[in-house]
This record gives sequence, structure tokens and C-alpha cells, in this order.
Amino acid sequence: MKITRQSPEFLILLMTIGSAISWAVWLNLLNNFAIEEIDFTGAEMGILQSLREVPGFLAFTVIFVLAFVKEQKLAYISLAMLGTGIVLTGFVETNLTFYLATIVMSIGFHYFETINGSLTLQWIDKDKTAEFLGRVIATRSAASIIAFSFVWVLFQQFELSYMWLYTLGGGVAIVIVFYCWQSFPLFPEKVTQTKKIILRKRYWLYYALQFMSGARRQIFVVFAGFLMVEKFEFTVAEISMLLIANAAINVVFAPKIGRLIQRFGERKSLIFEYIGLSLIFAGYAFVESSEFAVFLYIADHLFFSIAIALKTYFQKIADPADIASSSGVSFTINHIAAVFIPVAFGLVWLYSPSLVFLAGSGMAIISLILALNMPSKPALGNEVLLGKFS
Repeated sequence: MKITRQSPEFLILLMTIGSAISWAVWLNLLNNFAIEEIDFTGAEMGILQSLREVPGFLAFTVIFVLAFVKEQKLAYISLAMLGTGIVLTGFVETNLTFYLATIVMSIGFHYFETINGSLTLQWIDKDKTAEFLGRVIATRSAASIIAFSFVWVLFQQFELSYMWLYTLGGGVAIVIVFYCWQSFPLFPEKVTQTKKIILRKRYWLYYALQFMSGARRQIFVVFAGFLMVEKFEFTVAEISMLLIANAAINVVFAPKIGRLIQRFGERKSLIFEYIGLSLIFAGYAFVESSEFAVFLYIADHLFFSIAIALKTYFQKIADPADIASSSGVSFTINHIAAVFIPVAFGLVWLYSPSLVFLAGSGMAIISLILALNMPSKPALGNEVLLGKFS
């Protein structure tokens, strides 16, 4: 598919670059900054991550904001807020200020991801969505490589402080927002979006898979990187190299994954993903080698790319007018477990890190069972094999 410089597709990719670079800097530095500068243990990290997910839990409120602000403009505002929160992180010195800066960043991040996902499903044709989402992941990964590389160079070679790294990282998103605001027109809505909260019974399988995805992903996001630093004593430079390798693999394979989803369909793709993730999480539980841990980390990210299929599944079964509202609702459902899992499993971590990852494996198995109920050719009126609602 061809993408021109003034197209909505190019705008999505450009905003993705801003979000990816800023987020990558925050993520790259998080565990080392928390442990080295703020003296975090697993318990405090669990609290931080739970607070970070509260705005995701409240993502449904985006529909109320859309009554006053157009989606495209709200995407700009949210991306600027993401960058601002990351800039503020570089100046924190206590647990409380770290938590507050993280909340600011998180509000921007979750609103942006909700709106960006909604605009993608509205602007991109159904037969091109999987391929385009593959490009989005590849673009995000390429931008992340740039961010991780700069972190490695500036921190390792030039010994730049955490404050400057966070300021530069957050500043990128803010600069891109100003450019997009000035350079792109407001694109019209193809279908007028419903400006109220919508929960439809016929979307129940999508909601269930979103819930399990959010619960499962928290185990990875919160604890996989923490395992690398705490158990295997990875440095900032080593974490940077790991993330660069992971992103480089995604640049190559994400577009191919998108095309494979178009070829094999959502049902087969998600079944394959959940089988793979159940084995990967079981591997985390018993890993004793840093090399094998690196393999698991990279494989984990690659399998998560197949989650594109969950978005294209919803696009095929949804009423087009429901997309904006349902994006907020599904993001909230995705984050219900995220509010309590980091804190609860942070305490479990103090007792047994293996139990944390075994729970993640169990979540993947539950997702697999749900995916078996997805039809081979989902469509409006053909959402599930069993448990259909009108």
C-alpha cells in the first residue's frame, strides 16, 4: 500500500514515531532509574506500575472528552501530555514525585493509544488493516531502535544524567506534536461516531480476550525486565542492547506477521500466539541462564505482535459507528486486571518470582480456550461459534 506525506496513514506513522521514541526512553531507563536513584524494590515497582495503569482503566472516559474535542486534536494533546510526563520524570527525587510524573505520562499514553487505535480502524480499509498495523509495529520498533541506541551512546559513552535523557526523550513527542498540528489538515470522519459508552453483548468474546491480554501483558511488562535487572544484573547498556535487538527483529517480521494474519485469519493466528506465550511464560518461571532469558524476552515480543489479529477481528465484527466508543471501553477492559496485578504480583514476587510467570502461562492458556470459539471468517453477525447474541 502506498502512503503519501499528507495522508492519514502517514500522520498515524509520524505520531507513532513520537510516541515510540519517548516511551522507549522511559521504558529503557525505568528499572535502573527506579533501583539506582529511588531505591525501589519489587513492591514499590508494583505500586508504580499499578498507578501507571489506572489511566488505562479509565480510558473509557475518552468518549466524554470527544464530545468537545475532535479525535485528531485529542491525539495531539494526549501525545504532548505523554512527552511532558516523561520530561518531568527526570526531575523526580522521591517515591511520591515519581508516582505523580508517571501518572501524567500515563494519562497521555493511554489516551493517545486509545485514539490512535480508533483512528486507524476508522481511516484504514478492512482489507489493508492487518498489513498497515504490521507497518505501525515495524515503525514503532525502528523508532525504538533509534531511542535505545541514543540511550546507550549518551549514557554509556557520554555519561549523560537520567535528567537529560528523560528531557530529550519526552521532548521528541512534544516537537512531533507541534509539527503534526501545523502540517496536517483535519481529516473528516468516514462514519459519525457514537458519543456515548457502548457495551454490546455480541462483542463479548472480544471483551474477554482484551481482559486476558491486559492481565497477561502486565506480567511481561512489569516483571520480565525487572527479572533481567534483579536476577541477572543487566546494566542500562545491556538492557538497551536487548531492546535494540528485539526492536530490530520486529522491524523485519512485524509487516510479515500482518500479511500472514491476512492469509491465515484471526482464529489460527491467535491460537498460535497463545500456545507460544504459554510456553514462553513457563520458560521465564524456570530460567537460570541469562542467554535463555534474552531468547524468551525477544520471542515474547514477537508473539505479542500477533495481537494485531485481535484488532482486525474487532474491525470485522463491529458496527463502524461503534469504533471510537468501543476503543475506549476495550482499553478499559484491557486494563482492569492491570490496576491490581502489579501490586498483587509484586508481593508474590517477594515470595517466588516463578509463581508470577506460571500465572502468566495460565492466563495464556485461558486465552487459547477463548480463541477456539472464534469463527474462521468473523463478520457482523458471525462474532463467535458458541454464545451468539443478536
